[in-house]
Amino acid sequence: MTTPFHLTNKTIFITGASSGIGRQIAISCSAMGAKVIISGRDEERLNETLALLQGEGHSQFTSDLTDEKQRNDLIDLIPGIDGFVHSAGIVLPVPVKFIAEKHLRSVMGINFESAVLTVARLLKNKKLNEKASLVFFSSVSVNHPYSGGSLYTASKGAIEAYSKNLALEIYQKKMRSNVIVPAMVRTPLYEETINQGMYRNVEEYESKYPLGIGRPEDVANAAVYLLSDASCWVTGTNLLLDGGFTIGK
Repeated sequence: MTTPFHLTNKTIFITGASSGIGRQIAISCSAMGAKVIISGRDEERLNETLALLQGEGHSQFTSDLTDEKQRNDLIDLIPGIDGFVHSAGIVLPVPVKFIAEKHLRSVMGINFESAVLTVARLLKNKKLNEKASLVFFSSVSVNHPYSGGSLYTASKGAIEAYSKNLALEIYQKKMRSNVIVPAMVRTPLYEETINQGMYRNVEEYESKYPLGIGRPEDVANAAVYLLSDASCWVTGTNLLLDGGFTIGK
């Protein structure tokens, strides 16, 4: 039996692959037959991800995508790709009255601007193959805000709007753009938010998830679907992954 739920003969470029969800997406894509290109700012952790990939022909690049020269140099080096996953991101909780320009530049630069400018360069340099699939990340917190999260949720809301416009501009080449919208997932980033005291009662918060807090594998499976030909009729959408959080337990 043949299946479209695979990535054989596809080259997938994944940012933020040095840890967490980005790392797991890279691992899962390699397991599904893809040749994977990974990037991140931490060379040591990026090498750890590379060592975990199945198959051959993978490559890694240490790069800061908020830096124009590093971003352009990286895109100039990579071959044509069939899929792009922008997993790089930060949280940085700041109450609204304490927001400074440096906070705005940091969050929007990594979560939004680096994605937009990377895609622009990929398109200009013709690095996106026909029928390429682009996957971005938002957050359930866009519609379920929390104290101190205005910059983070704003950056993710911007990604959702951007993806829909992108989908409109690239469909003629059968290219697609979609957003994965996860709730809480057990990653180093999740542990960081807990340590920063963003949730007063962790057990009470986690109890709001009927199916429990997500795993990186749960999100990676969704990314594989959106990157595969199985989702060839899906574009301009937001895929919610929340373990039942929004049904209001």
